[in-house]
Amino acid sequence: MTRIINLRQARKSRARDAKRAASDTSAALHGEPKALRDARRAEEDRARRALDAHRAPQEPEE
Repeated sequence: MTRIINLRQARKSRARDAKRAASDTSAALHGEPKALRDARRAEEDRARRALDAHRAPQEPEE
């Protein structure tokens, strides 16, 4: 026996699926959220400062 389908619900479901696929593509193209990006940059800056603090001073070349 066939299943009865409400066409309005099927159309809305298909539209939601298309919108979700488009948003996933957009998220992949535009990268990570701002909060994660800021946290990653802060961690990189902290690591760079820690490395620079432990670096031996270099003598100027003549």
